[in-house]
Amino acid sequence: MREEFQADLSEVGRLLITMAEAVRAAMRTATGALLTADIEAARAVMDRDAGVDALYAQVEGKVADTIARQAPVASDLRMMITALHISADLERMGDLAEHVAKTALRRHPSPAVPAELRPVFQQMAETADRMADKITTILARPDAELAAQLEKDDDAMDDLERDLFKVLLDDDWPYGAETAIDGALLGRFYERYADHAVNAGDQIVYLITGEPVVDR
Repeated sequence: MREEFQADLSEVGRLLITMAEAVRAAMRTATGALLTADIEAARAVMDRDAGVDALYAQVEGKVADTIARQAPVASDLRMMITALHISADLERMGDLAEHVAKTALRRHPSPAVPAELRPVFQQMAETADRMADKITTILARPDAELAAQLEKDDDAMDDLERDLFKVLLDDDWPYGAETAIDGALLGRFYERYADHAVNAGDQIVYLITGEPVVDR
């Protein structure tokens, strides 16, 4: 019975790592589409989001089946519950990458981001990628210290969003309200992507320590 449960845990872990790798690749591709008006890249992100959703459904199904068959308690049950929370955050990260891709597609053939905003979005994308990489790493090798570092990355993302708004709200902004709204929404997509990465990291900390991360 225990060997079967461990096999179930391994399968859930494999699915989570696959999801994390997929949402990392999705945001990287979506950013490329955003900054270069690459319509094919944008469409690829949108097409592949269904695969992330399917992985999410597989995690949900596997966890439900395992709980029904194995009736886990204590730390074993905690593993199952944290897997559900992490998969939900990863699924949302995939959705946010899709939102970025949709913005790029809607603005095609023009770039969705004017030249003045490209540096900050590049930095936001690099921060998001760094966080997604850490999630993948700690899912493969749980590490509470590495998971806790995600909070500092999120602070950096928040700082970048503030820098973005300084540009958008400047009196000399030359591109009009529609482009400013797009910029603000895009900033929100990256910021929320980072928030969900932090949530996933908090679940890893909880899994390792048994202590929930207090609200910040």
